[in-house]
Amino acid sequence: MATFRYDGQQLAYTVYGRGPRTTVLMPGLLLSQKMQAPLAKELAARGNRVVTFDPLGHGESDRPRDMWRYSMTEFARQALALLDRLNVDQAVVGGTSMGANTTLEVASLAPERLRGMILEMPVLDNAIPACAIAFTPLLLWFTFGALAAKGVAEAARRIPRSRVPFLLELGLDAVAQDPGPSAAVLQGIIFGRTAPHRVERRTFDAPALVIGHPRDPVHPFSDADMLAQELPNSRLIDANSIVELRVRPARLTAKIADFVDECWGVAAGGRDRAASAA
Repeated sequence: MATFRYDGQQLAYTVYGRGPRTTVLMPGLLLSQKMQAPLAKELAARGNRVVTFDPLGHGESDRPRDMWRYSMTEFARQALALLDRLNVDQAVVGGTSMGANTTLEVASLAPERLRGMILEMPVLDNAIPACAIAFTPLLLWFTFGALAAKGVAEAARRIPRSRVPFLLELGLDAVAQDPGPSAAVLQGIIFGRTAPHRVERRTFDAPALVIGHPRDPVHPFSDADMLAQELPNSRLIDANSIVELRVRPARLTAKIADFVDECWGVAAGGRDRAASAA
């Protein structure tokens, strides 16, 4: 894992693979870049350089308590700063949930830097009621139940990660964080804009792979379907569940890898040669 400084704060990232074709992957809300590591390794094995990234307040990046530091737009500025750090003019950028919305903000700020977008579980109009139900109690817990939350975090830190499944490990990492900065992250996101307006989204012409899945009110399939219809150069694929890419990744990983190849104009044979070189 490497770090760089942005606006006085330290941001963490990890590079998998080598080569001129770069993909950046970002995590979901209050999760870490660790959630994207399996996909990053698979894409790197196919000849890509893949960078997983912790925006401010997440994973191994700094976690200040200033609410004003956190927003989708600010996370997008940090992702662009990462590209500058890596001397990358263009990249495929993507992420899950918050990471998908951050990618849309990158498209708003600097569309010329995007070779393509991977948008897994975007959070848009149809998710608002469920987000209010889910995040308001969580914010109250972090704020007014801080002492109890700190006790739970301390207990989570004591659990050996080597003994738990991957999904549980991600959850424990999130619970183990100091609740104060987590509350600031939630406040900043709740009071900021969730994503660029639909009128603006219709102007994003970078190739986009939108991944939706059923039975999750915070990430309703209707949002993914709506976004795929709005983006002029997109395709929509259905995940079987919210955890398919993490527990049975082969099908979706193959589709994502094909999409990344298409963004760089690489045919299957070229991919094999690039993987061998990497």
